[in-house]
Amino acid sequence: MSDTDPAPLRDDQIEVLTMIRSQQPTHYFQKDISNCGLTGFISTAGNLVEGNVIIKSIALMHDRGNGLGGGFAAYGIYPEFKDFYAFHLMYENGMAQQLTEEYLEQHFYIEHYEEIPTRRTPAIANPPAFKRYFVKPLQTAEYKEAIEFENMTDEDIIVRHVMLINNEIEGAFVVSSGKNMGAFKGVGYPEEIADFFRLEEYKGYIWTAHNRFPTNTPGWWGGAHPFTLLDWSIVHNGEISSYGINKRYLEMYGYLCTMLTDTEVVAYTLDLLIRKHGLTPELASLAMASPFWDIIDALPEDERQLLTAIRQCYGSALLNGPFAILFASNEGLIGLNDRVKLRPLVCAKKDDFVYMASEEAAIREICPKPDKVWTPRGGEPVIAKMQPGVI
Repeated sequence: MSDTDPAPLRDDQIEVLTMIRSQQPTHYFQKDISNCGLTGFISTAGNLVEGNVIIKSIALMHDRGNGLGGGFAAYGIYPEFKDFYAFHLMYENGMAQQLTEEYLEQHFYIEHYEEIPTRRTPAIANPPAFKRYFVKPLQTAEYKEAIEFENMTDEDIIVRHVMLINNEIEGAFVVSSGKNMGAFKGVGYPEEIADFFRLEEYKGYIWTAHNRFPTNTPGWWGGAHPFTLLDWSIVHNGEISSYGINKRYLEMYGYLCTMLTDTEVVAYTLDLLIRKHGLTPELASLAMASPFWDIIDALPEDERQLLTAIRQCYGSALLNGPFAILFASNEGLIGLNDRVKLRPLVCAKKDDFVYMASEEAAIREICPKPDKVWTPRGGEPVIAKMQPGVI
């Protein structure tokens, strides 16, 4: 054996390598150090795409998760009920279901309800029960008072009910509550969650997916991504270190953060800034990932005044920490990095499709020859809107 030849492997080294290759758990490795994986795409022309496509994309980033959370959001999947709010409900026990259904019957007209179709999957043990309800608020005396005297909209009322169910009915959780969309999530790798929810049977014009690697928060069914409110859905890679400030700010406007994860504040912040305060997605993104003051001071006068006003008005909505997020609604798909770009985000375009993911490989897996591929700068939103008249 020459000086350059590697030494033969010891028996214990061979054992470890064998276990790695067979992907069997081993006490030699306590934790896979990784980051969450996220991917999503939109057909701005409203073309419907089968769920198999997004599954293929997120499955390529399997190693970014650890099996403690996976999920999907899909838009355009309920055209027959597009005028109704689609409530996806998760129940941990029968009492939670009974109390929630009594509450829904008291406050909503229910056009249709059913169990969300699932299949038995070896990787998913003891899942909660899932049902969906297509509803509109009943015009009760309480409803009319809220509309007339509190200047609330139907969407405000939906938000109020979602917060109440999540906060006051133990064992019940509203997974999603938007129109013509739904979220499907749980504890497991995203491929396993997709198999459990039979996602290959759905078609949508916007899809997002998440492979979770929880760090500071527990892996549980309600804490998996996406996080939603109305038709907003958020998938997130990173940490929101400003969570405490953001949470207190949102609570002033009636939002209750009860899901034991930092990502929840992003969904509620978007709802507050865009829906309630009327900011454009561009301005809302600037509020959440504002440039540093020294950069603002060097800008032309008009831009400097605008960004100064945003930071002064929405300082408590600023998201600190490393993050890459995709947030979607029936109007489009937006990707955003933290202002230092401490988490990866890659975008691509092909015909009427826009793709966003943690890795370029996850895009090329479903779009081998994109027309354009680019990496957005920190704090620079990528906004893909549905074409006028499509929705």
